[in-house]
Formats: sequence, C-alpha cells, structure tokens
Amino acid sequence: MSPLEAHIHLKQILEQVNLLTNELFTSEAMEKTSTEIDKLQRSTSREADPQSYDWTTLEDEDENMENKNIYFSPDQDNVVFASALDGWGFRISHFAELWAQKLGMSNKVLQKTLWGDYYLNVKNKRVMKGAQSKGKKPLFVQFVLEQIWAVYDAIVISRDKEKTDKIVKSLKLKVSARDTRHNDPRIQLQAVTSQWLPVSSAVLAVVVDTLPSPLQMTEERVEKLMCSHIQRFDSLPEQTQHLKQHFLSCNPTTDTPVIVFVSKMFPVERWQLPQNKQRPLTEEELQIRRDIARKRHAEKMAFEEGKTDTNTEDSETADTPPEEVPEAATNGVAIEAGEASSDLGGHVFIAFAHVFSGTVKKGCTLYVLGPKHDPGKVLDKPDLEGEITPGMTVRDLSSSQHITRFTVKDLYLFMGQHSRSVWSYRSYKVPTDNILGIGGLEDHILKSGTISSTVACPAFTEMFFDADPIVRVAIEPAHPGDMTAVIQGLKLLNQADPCVQVLVQETGEHVIITAGEVHLHRCIEDLQERYAKVEVSASAPIVPFRETIIDPPKIDRVNEAIQDQNQPIKAAITREGETEEEDALEEGLIEVYTSNRKCVLHVRAAPLPESVTCLLSNHPTIIKSLEQNTTARFSDKSECESEVKMNTATIEALKDLKAKLKKEFEHSGDFWNDAVDQIWSFGPRRNGPNILLNRIPGYQRPSVWSSIEKSTCSMQCQNFDSSVVNGFQMATLSGPLCDEPMIGVCFVVEKWDYVNVESSSVKSRTKRSGQPQVNGEVKVSSRSRTAADCDEKLDCDSPEEDSHVSKQKQVAFGPFSGQLMSCMRDGCRRSYQAQPQRLSVAMYKCTIQATTEVLGKLYAVLGKRNGRVISEEMREGTQIFSVQATLPVIESFGFAQDIRKKTSGLASPQLTFSHWETLDIDPFWTPTTEEEYTHFGEKADSDNRARTYMNKVRKRKGLKVDEKIVEHGEKQRTLTKMK
Repeated sequence: MSPLEAHIHLKQILEQVNLLTNELFTSEAMEKTSTEIDKLQRSTSREADPQSYDWTTLEDEDENMENKNIYFSPDQDNVVFASALDGWGFRISHFAELWAQKLGMSNKVLQKTLWGDYYLNVKNKRVMKGAQSKGKKPLFVQFVLEQIWAVYDAIVISRDKEKTDKIVKSLKLKVSARDTRHNDPRIQLQAVTSQWLPVSSAVLAVVVDTLPSPLQMTEERVEKLMCSHIQRFDSLPEQTQHLKQHFLSCNPTTDTPVIVFVSKMFPVERWQLPQNKQRPLTEEELQIRRDIARKRHAEKMAFEEGKTDTNTEDSETADTPPEEVPEAATNGVAIEAGEASSDLGGHVFIAFAHVFSGTVKKGCTLYVLGPKHDPGKVLDKPDLEGEITPGMTVRDLSSSQHITRFTVKDLYLFMGQHSRSVWSYRSYKVPTDNILGIGGLEDHILKSGTISSTVACPAFTEMFFDADPIVRVAIEPAHPGDMTAVIQGLKLLNQADPCVQVLVQETGEHVIITAGEVHLHRCIEDLQERYAKVEVSASAPIVPFRETIIDPPKIDRVNEAIQDQNQPIKAAITREGETEEEDALEEGLIEVYTSNRKCVLHVRAAPLPESVTCLLSNHPTIIKSLEQNTTARFSDKSECESEVKMNTATIEALKDLKAKLKKEFEHSGDFWNDAVDQIWSFGPRRNGPNILLNRIPGYQRPSVWSSIEKSTCSMQCQNFDSSVVNGFQMATLSGPLCDEPMIGVCFVVEKWDYVNVESSSVKSRTKRSGQPQVNGEVKVSSRSRTAADCDEKLDCDSPEEDSHVSKQKQVAFGPFSGQLMSCMRDGCRRSYQAQPQRLSVAMYKCTIQATTEVLGKLYAVLGKRNGRVISEEMREGTQIFSVQATLPVIESFGFAQDIRKKTSGLASPQLTFSHWETLDIDPFWTPTTEEEYTHFGEKADSDNRARTYMNKVRKRKGLKVDEKIVEHGEKQRTLTKMK
C-alpha cells in the first residue's frame, strides 16, 4: 500500500466513524426535540414555537464556551494515529510543530492544513487548496506518511544500515548498540519509533487536553464525599469542616494533612512485584561485581599453583573460600530478587488509591478509617493514641472501634500491565491528585476505605454500583480435601471483586452472589485459576423469590366469573410439611395464643396497594434511617442527639415519603384510613416493603414518624412491644410458601390482651363442645386483664399450682417474650395463608437493538423464556429497532448465547435488574369448575410456573414437596405371554 492509498483508507475510516457518531447524535437530538416539544405543549406558556427547536448544535453548560463539535477530525487534534504493534503514535500537532520550524511557516496554519485537500506550492511557499483536482500530493501524504514509509523501508524492507544510521542521526535519536545489531528488524523499528513518535506521549497529551484539572473540583462534590446523604455538612466538627479547603487547594506540601481514598483492592501474584524481579545493575553494583570476580579469579589461580605442594586436606580447606565469596556477593549485592526466592507463591493485595490532599511518603504513619468512623466521637476521646496500637488489624477491632494504624512500606505506580516502585533520589513519595498503589493494606481494608493522617477526616461514602448482586450459587471443592484452599480462595475473591458477595449460610454452604451470568462465570474461573487453584463445583444458580398475597380473584383460569367467593381455606404447607388447624374468627382474621395461654393476638393480613409497595421498595435507605432514629429515641437517647444524625434533605425526604404514602392510602379505600399514623414497623430487616399496623383498641403507641415531627408525647411503649415487632420481622423474612421474604403484605394487629388461664381453658373447651359465642368470644366470669396487671405474673403460674409443676411449665414454655414472638410469627403466617397466595419473581429489564430481519426470531426467543415485550420503537434517524422487554431472572441463563445464535449475532441483549413481578397463578391451584375440568383435565397436569418455581426452592432448602412420582400407574399389558 502506497502512502496515497493509506491516506484514502484513513479518510474512509474517519468518514465511517463520523457517520456512526452522527447517527447516534441525531437520534439523541430527535428524542430531545420530541421531549422538549411535549413539555412546551403541556405547559401553559406559549412563548416559543414548538416546531422551531434547533437541534443541530450541542449546547454546553458553560455559555462562554463554543458549541462542541461531535465529529472526529485530525485538524482539531482529537485524532491519534497509532500502531500498537510497533509502539508509535502521533497527532497532527506533532508534525505541524516539526515542519513549521523547518519551513519557517506558521504552526497554526500547518495544523489546519495538514489534513485535507491541501498541497504546498514550492515556488511561492504557500499552502494551496485543490490537491486532488490538480494531481498534487496532499500535505498529510508528503509531510507525514512518506516520512513513516521511509523509516519502514530502510529498517524493515531493504534493511539498509547506512540509511538507518542517517535517519537516526537526522532525528537526533539515541539507539543502543544492542538494538542496532539485533537480527530482528521489528526490534530495530520499535527502538527507533518509540523514541521518535512515542505512543504514550500522544495518548497522555490527549488525556491532559480533555480531562478537567483537579483544581476545578466543586464544593458540592467535596461535601458529598465527606458526609453521607443522611447527614449535613455543617453538623460535622469544625476540624473536619476545615479539611474542605485542603480538598479544593490540592496542596502537596508536608504541612497539609494526607487524605487518600482506596476504591478497590486488586490481587497481584507475589513474584510479579517489582522488588521480587531482577533489576538492571547500576554502575556501582557492576564495579563491585567486577572486583568480586577478579578476587575469585586470583584465589583460583593461587589455589592451582599451590595444589602440587599441598596434601588433600589442605586442598579441601582451600577449596572452601572461593565458593563462599560469590554466594555472599550474589545474595547481598548483585541479584536483589534472590531475597524473595524462598517464597514467591500466593497473592498479595495492592490498594488502588487516589490522593486528594497532601503527599504520601514511604515510612509515614497513617490511619485507616472504617465505614462507621465518626470524627465527632473520636475527637472527644482524651486517650485516642492509647486505644490505637500499631499492630491492630480489622479482625482485632471491637464493635466500637473503627480505626487502625499502619506504616507505609511499599508504594507503586501503575505502568500499563506492569507496576513500578516509586523511587526518587531521597525519598519515596506521591503528591496530590495522583493514582498510586499501596501495599500492606490487606489486613486493614476489605474492599474500599479511607486513609488519612488525621482522625478528623470522615470516612468517605461507599461506592455505588449500578449492578446489584442477585444471582447466587453454592461452591464446594471437587475433592473434599481441598476445602481449606476453597475457603482461602473465596476470601481472596471477596476482597478482589467489589461487586461480589461471599456468604456462609446456616446450612454450612459457601455461597457467592454475583451480578449476572457472565459475572458468575468470571468469578468461578478466577476462583479455580487464580485464587483457590483447585477444581470446584458450582450448584445450579440460586435465584431469589418473594412471597405475597392478592385480593380474592373474580375470574378463574378460563376467564369465567367466580360465583362463590367464600371458598374453604386449603390446608397450607408449614415448615415441616404438616397441616395446621386455622383458628379463624372470621374471613381473614386469625386468633392465636401464646404457649402458656396467657396472651391472645388477633392478626389480619391484607395486600398492600401496588403504589405503596413501589414507594417502600424505592426508599429502603430512607426507611432504615427512620427506623434507626426511632429506635434511638425509644432507647432513652436525647431528642437533640438523635436529630443531629439526619440532615435537612433526609428529613424532607421522609416528610415527602409520608405525604405520598398518605395520599396513596387515601385513594385505596376505607380500609386504609389513618394507616400512615398506625404504622408500627417495616419489614423485613426494618426497611422492607411490608408494614405492621397497630389497630389495638386503647393502645396509643408512638408513631414511627415522631422522629421527624415535633411531638410532645412521651416515648413509652407497652411491655413486650419489641417481641411483637420481632415476630413480625421473622414472619416477613421467611414466608410459608418456600421460606422466601415477603413483599407487599400488610399485617394488622386488632387485639392484644392478657387473659386468665381459666378463661382461656374454658374458651377452648367451649369451642370444642360447640357452645355459642358472642362476637367471637366466650362469656366467662373472669374478664381479660390489662398489661399493667399481668406483666409481673406472665412468667409464673397461679399460686394454687405446685411450685415444681410451675417450674416445669416455665422451662417447657420458655420466657414470655419468646412465646409472644413465636405467637406473633405464627399469627402472621396463618393470616397470610388465609389469603390468596402468590409468588413474585425477579425480573430483568432487557434492552435489545436489532434490525427488522431478526425481529421475529427475537420474539420467539423471548416467548420461549416467558419474556414480555414492553415497547418496540424505531430509533429516529437510524434503521435499528430498540426493543424493551422484561425477562424472569430464573429464565435468563443462556439467554444471551441463545439470542445471538438465533439471530446470527445481529442482536445483543443488555440485562439489568428491574423489579419484582407477581405471577398470576396460584401455586396450589386445582380445577374446581366444569369449564376448568374441560380445559385442563382432571389431573390438571399442565405446567404451573408458580408451583414449579416453589418446588425447586423447597427441594433446594430441604423442605417437604407435595408431588407424586407415579400417578395413575397401570400394569403394562402385552399381546404375548412372557416365557
């Protein structure tokens, strides 16, 4: 290929890239135009014409800046011509500066004309336009490509040594004699081009020109780094607030406090560290090595001369010194890597860090601040240095300690695929706003952390990852003897990958949770090849589910209206697979007693409105901060102390959440009147999408919203209030279908009374004998006792009973708090089973871009995996369809490979977790009407997705599964008799 042909080829590549860029920008601009037009049409003001929107320019936030050009053009210095194979790269500005000095022309003129249809008029020394029409060489061919072609021709093609030496001298390069005499011409070429046109300098220049300066950091970003979303910046101590100026000034002096953020810990094999590799010897080390070699040679010659005059014993003793000297010299001076030859196996972790303030030096002592570090509490401690010992690690800290201290030993600079130790003439140091690696922090930081020279620095906010871990598998070694290696490998994987979670379940299984199928395969591969280095076996992917209830359906499976809504309650599956008798007072209302029959609860379950469930699911962090603040107020903490923890934005967000919940409840029916003020707790884990309502007559419990309202009521709760809440948390954390958490369920406590033993026993006997009841209660002489009368007597029996029997009953039943907790949990589960039960599956949002030819095959793959197409739009200005669909996570394994195979690679999906979707199928459904029998048959053996998913989860957890292996079996009949 000639230089002119290469120029044409490069122009075609740039045209294709710019065409694609224009297509993407036009599509985005048209979407922006339609959005702006819709806003203008919905608004009342008609100041601007909706049809006259100018989308041909891309406006920047800075009004003083010119409109950005979205296209790539070498004359704008946004294109780098490079060869990764030979290690050279350049921009137009490099050759423009070079030829401007030689020709005496303007640098700006050459930079604008080196790319394009321009040529040089030698007579007038002017740059003229129209090189193609006049048959002239373009400037880019004449001044750039022909120079590169000449270097390749001299070194690689003709291998002309004289011409090569002439090129090296003209370019003023220093090529070593070793590279010049090398037989491989590629080595010679790389030695010349890497000095003439270094690709690293070209790329670095583009980075410097494009990225903003660290001095442009805004105050808002600094405040977001220093304080979390539930805390305001002015609530931090004064010493902490002063650190803000050090962030903005980027001062690298020694007086400035050191502030470093570690974003991740990545593993490196020990033998790859710079200190464990052989390094080039310096002149001093070479001179010492020569002296040792001369000394060894002299001793050897002296030994040979005196060999004939000495006996064998003298020769053996004389043979020892020449062998000892080079060993000592080699270990001490020549080969530094010999120190690590004893143990170079295994991995070490290097912290990937960013210096925000100060200078990190080797030998300095810094603090590692944990995520729960509070500078306000630490600065008030008089003996802080005594609590932080230098040898403490994260494992040695107590629950109230969050600071460790370490001495910086190893600092690294990252150089592409390799790392290099930071070295200067006098000290090891890295100034502000640099990226560096820090060694020796694997015992102080798990995944990310904050390092500072002062304890006044707060812990930085945690990093946000768009991909939530949702797919989990159980890991075990192929050979049981490798279990120790697998456990150690899982620890390394958990520390190396910020998106993975490693757990040990109650059953003893080691489980890893990943973001998706590709991430899962990558983690298993790293575990086998890098960390554990043993063969492991993974279980089938474990996908989480949710359990919920719905309103009684009005139509059956064949779209026929259900006449009888009061159908008998089916026997529900308990944890052990046995059936339990339901103590239902009325439809949906369950009555449960504690084990000692001294407390009764009436619990009702109802499905939450879908809008309320979405609100609770989208604000778990805010709800958690509300629960934490409410718990602190109930634990006799001062009101002012608890209010400092929440900033104004969090309080406003909580008030907005309460207003939205109140509005949604008001639109949902009379059953939800005053439901916002009756909220007792959220669950599970006190921040989930389930609520507990307090509708107990006479029990005015403080509201959960009291922490954001200036209420004067005394913060007092009835005794054993926490036991009821804990029972609710246990019930919502593990549902009755397959022990999965609940979603969108509301439990209402309508009665909580303490009763006499005689009254409860009379009631149970009356219920068994069939005596009449009034309003669900038996008329007995002894009335219910209040909490104040019974709190002291709940854990003991009546004085008439024998004390030995009383102690036996107390041991059998356990403390009353545990009895009430179990009673509340059982009541929630039974009331849940009294409603139509459903299973909720995790759903992926699937974004697919495809052409018209493969849409049919695309829909076939989605339908096969129970996916659903939400929208299908053709991107304006393109010929590509953008398909939005939802896909169950449990059906997504192998989906990407399947869709690429069916569409010949023309469609590639992008999966992100979207929401939880309720399956509109009863897991325990059986045909009951004639139409259902006709459509599904007597056995109803068609596929029930909900029951299939439920049985898979129950089998995995070891729960009883109600399914028959053989049903309606008949003996085989043959025509001939077996002989």
